[in-house]
Amino acid sequence: MEIVKHLIDLVLHLDKHLGPIIQEYGVWTYLILFAVIFCETGLVVTPFLPGDSLLFLAGVFAGRGSLSLVALLGTLMAAAILGDTVNYWVGHFLGHRMLASKRRLIKPEHLAYTHEFFEKYGGKTIILARFVPIVRTVAPFVAGLGEMSYGRFMSYNVVGGAAWVLLCTLAGYGLYRNQFVQDHFFVVELLIIFLSLLPAIWELWKARSRRSPAAGISGVK
Repeated sequence: MEIVKHLIDLVLHLDKHLGPIIQEYGVWTYLILFAVIFCETGLVVTPFLPGDSLLFLAGVFAGRGSLSLVALLGTLMAAAILGDTVNYWVGHFLGHRMLASKRRLIKPEHLAYTHEFFEKYGGKTIILARFVPIVRTVAPFVAGLGEMSYGRFMSYNVVGGAAWVLLCTLAGYGLYRNQFVQDHFFVVELLIIFLSLLPAIWELWKARSRRSPAAGISGVK
């Protein structure tokens, strides 16, 4: 039981354990990072996994020379794009069954404020959602559930996945050389997490105030 708890803590707080993981697993770290980003974007039931902060921290370690920046960017972009692709097809083939099931695998409020994004931004939601926790996990599922074609989805998916990984990872890579960031990295990491959550909190508040029905998702294009 203790081993299971340790593994859960390791996955949920991978951003805190990344240094020791790199030292212990070396090149296998890329596979671990791939798995976490893939699951966060590809499995609609795991929106709680670290995303923005993990990409930023990975960039920091690339700045330190512990990871190859080129290999890191390639690995993370592949994970983000493949994850959303899998999520799309899960929504396409299993979405209606999952929503009709008595088991609430997806919280209605998550669907509601993701639907708010689609109502406001249309297909561009797939790009914008990359920078909003929870929404980035639910958005490809909703796209597959609705009427967005796979070709159109993939165009947004590739652009959004590449932009998310590049911006967050290169931010960590570039800012690592800043003395303030080096001296107060924990504070900077908390700030990044807080800022990344603000859009989700705002959309959640709007969704709850409007109480948009999840049934309207079928009209996504």
